[in-house]
Amino acid sequence: MFQLLLVIIYLAFISLGLPDSLLGSAWPTMYQEFSVPVSYAGGISMIIAVGTIISSLQSDRLTKKFGTGKVTAVSVLMTAIALFGFSISHSYASLCLWAVPYGLGAGSVDASLNNYVALHYASRHMSWLHCMWGVGASLGPYIMGYALTGGQGWNMGYRYIAILQVALTLILIFSLPLWKKQGASDTGQRNSEEKIAPLSLRQIINIPGAKEVMITFFCYCALEQTTGLWASSYLVLHLGLLEDTAAGFAGLFFIGITAGRALSGFLTMKLNDTQMIRLGQGLILSGIALVLLPFGNVIALTGLIFIGLGCAPVYPSIIHSTPEHFGADKSQAMIGVQMASAYLGTCFMPPVFGFIANHVSVSLFPVYLLAILALMVVMHEKMLPKVSVNCK
Repeated sequence: MFQLLLVIIYLAFISLGLPDSLLGSAWPTMYQEFSVPVSYAGGISMIIAVGTIISSLQSDRLTKKFGTGKVTAVSVLMTAIALFGFSISHSYASLCLWAVPYGLGAGSVDASLNNYVALHYASRHMSWLHCMWGVGASLGPYIMGYALTGGQGWNMGYRYIAILQVALTLILIFSLPLWKKQGASDTGQRNSEEKIAPLSLRQIINIPGAKEVMITFFCYCALEQTTGLWASSYLVLHLGLLEDTAAGFAGLFFIGITAGRALSGFLTMKLNDTQMIRLGQGLILSGIALVLLPFGNVIALTGLIFIGLGCAPVYPSIIHSTPEHFGADKSQAMIGVQMASAYLGTCFMPPVFGFIANHVSVSLFPVYLLAILALMVVMHEKMLPKVSVNCK
């Protein structure tokens, strides 16, 4: 039963990734249909992000009251409804409206599932599960592309994903007894979810090491998202690559993350979470150095792969180490604020570099990444001695 539940969680992580890349792949068609500027995609993304931050911060309260299984099922259902709403929208205002349940559903399921895996499964599964998210994020554009090239329109692309989300919701509903059995067999988890009162945001922030891990997560997601968004522009504007060539090579970063997480699952059998995070940070540093130094285009492109490989273990290892660093009773609350910090980094730091690129120079791209990485390393190292207090 325990292994069957793990299979369902793997499916859930693939499903989590499926919608994440849909807007970007469909927007070139959507914005023309709605007669809005191309930049308006940012508005939809911001609404989704705000909803995700709110639901992430509420994940501790919701999970303690309803349990991980129910929160996951309801959250995926909300996402399915929102995606169906996207598919029947005929105005930009409608998209903004449906973006609200989309964000609210995404935050709760992300935080709840990550905490459940951190508590119940080995570190390798956390890496492989996030690899499955990458698989889902990669499949999304292909499904959208199938709808567009088949003459069905972007609406059907969203509808296909909505149908898959509904199917997952049904699987999750039928699997609820499995979640209950596992919760009943784990007294510590049961206490943390049912008997201990949810922590307020102020209480969470006052936990030793909480501020540092929040900034670490903020920096990691800022670095990942900035790289994903601006690598292609850097290759075109600074290195002189053709646009279509740069777009293909920028995908090396995401390939590095997905392949790196598959590999990280095996490395976790020899290395602990802290060692995996440091290894990832070292690889990111080497990648940034290859992009920054004037060794030619091939070396710079190799640097993008190294940055992706370095990013691979950081996110899942920070999540998996949360119960050990902050206690199983506080892990859901901590993962909730970590997710909220992650989405803040994702929302605000890429536009900051956009401002720098527009008013100073896009050549500062690797310098910007290096500054974020430096802050991430400092905050992570400052956190470690503080969380040792929580473990005593």
